[in-house]
Amino acid sequence: MLPSLIDSHCHLDMAPYSHDLDQVLQRARGQGVDRIVTVGVDLASSRRAVDLASRLPGVYATVGIHPHDAASIEDEDYEDLRSLAGRPGVVGFGEIGLDFAKLYAPAEVQLRHFVRLVQLGRETGLPLIIHDRDAHDQVMAILEDNGPYGAGGVMHCFSGDRELARRVLDLGFYLSIPGIVTFASAATLREVVRFVPLDRLLVETDGPYLAPVPFRGKRNEPAYLVHTARQMAELKEVSMEELAAATTANAERLFRLPPYAGGGGKR
Repeated sequence: MLPSLIDSHCHLDMAPYSHDLDQVLQRARGQGVDRIVTVGVDLASSRRAVDLASRLPGVYATVGIHPHDAASIEDEDYEDLRSLAGRPGVVGFGEIGLDFAKLYAPAEVQLRHFVRLVQLGRETGLPLIIHDRDAHDQVMAILEDNGPYGAGGVMHCFSGDRELARRVLDLGFYLSIPGIVTFASAATLREVVRFVPLDRLLVETDGPYLAPVPFRGKRNEPAYLVHTARQMAELKEVSMEELAAATTANAERLFRLPPYAGGGGKR
């Protein structure tokens, strides 16, 4: 029997899943991935995530606006997000953050909205899902200045080093590990996984992106989570069952998920 896993960050509403979502979910369950957190990246995506969570067993939603879309945020969007955050099945606020890799939105615009989004996220009482790409110091400065975070949070798709991991842990946040950890070039991320306590790690696909080896370059999907989890178990020198049990308990704790009903959805 496969150990139970939770995909803590996926984008089931995105177009690459539109033609075969039922099969994607069936394959996930076949690999022991019985719960998935589907993450909003703008208002439309957040609404779709909420809809999916309302009708798909084992699927939960988060709502947020990705830094790529910061330049298009209007004041009324904050109230829309606040309303969506109170909908059934919503378990987190995000993803929000900073992305200075390609600067789809100007840095100063991203910074201004990230502060406001962090503050709104705290007001909702939901855990924060943080996106950080090439903006480690700026992300951490804002998070450290606006804490504490009673509901906690997670640095998704963690891409920093041990020192950044320590700062994230000091906030009381979790670190979520993507399929990148299976790449030959990911020595720093593997060091981070060894360093971070098992009770502070989550595992994610970030699907449809970042498929792990041996599917690198293809569409990612929750069924592939087992390859990331297996690599993490090897790095932590624990069994796959222990890794799965720990990351599942961590995700349940962070997102306040009820126990899984075992094949029949939520309860």
